[in-house]
Amino acid sequence: MDIKGKVFIVTGGASGLGEGTARMLAEAGGTVVIADMQQDRGETVAGEIKGTFVRCDVSSETDAQAVVDKAVSLGKLMGLVNCAGIAPAEKTVGKNGAHALATFSKTVMVNLVGSFNMIRLAAEAMSKNEPETTGERGVLISTASVAAYDGQIGQAAYAASKGGVVGMTLPIARDLARNGIRNMTIAPGIFGTPMLFGMPQEVQDALAAGVPFPSRLGKPEDYARLVRHIFENDMLNGEVIRLDGAIRLAPK
Repeated sequence: MDIKGKVFIVTGGASGLGEGTARMLAEAGGTVVIADMQQDRGETVAGEIKGTFVRCDVSSETDAQAVVDKAVSLGKLMGLVNCAGIAPAEKTVGKNGAHALATFSKTVMVNLVGSFNMIRLAAEAMSKNEPETTGERGVLISTASVAAYDGQIGQAAYAASKGGVVGMTLPIARDLARNGIRNMTIAPGIFGTPMLFGMPQEVQDALAAGVPFPSRLGKPEDYARLVRHIFENDMLNGEVIRLDGAIRLAPK
């Protein structure tokens, strides 16, 4: 798929991996719709890349449909990149008692249900596209995490939500094969994002040192390069790619 001249939705595009992806797509000639809860930052990024911002709670059917409708109004919607997510830390039983059920539910709603919500609505719109020369009508990319496989202490909710994203990758690809729509997932390791930068510096340094090679934090540009390759390589479908420098997380 040629990115130039196509329309793409990036959830969580106001910062972190999503922002890096939005900027890459714009530089490659795509039209980008940023869907995010961070209105001020989202509008700023959209303005800088000549894109469009739509305030969106990805777990809301109304919000998600508004994003898809906006994207379709701008041209041929060919790509969705799900980067919106939250990462609370809470033990199953901690100092204050049992894990709050509301925290677990919200994490699954945003990270898993929100990803599927965007996928189902974007895919419906893409299914109406005229196919490209490759026969494809669109590409969907979601963000899991190495925590889906190596969930650490305090990550029960986060790991469960990301494990769900991993688990639905293949069946969605199979569902949409007849429509010419590919579905992929990226599972990043330790990346330099606003979530991580909220941690103490010594924690950030220790995490970076734990990556076998290269021994550094991942960058949004690393993620964006893989997104671009997935869009452009039509044999990539129904798979989860770990982007992690060979890290395997310890319990804590």
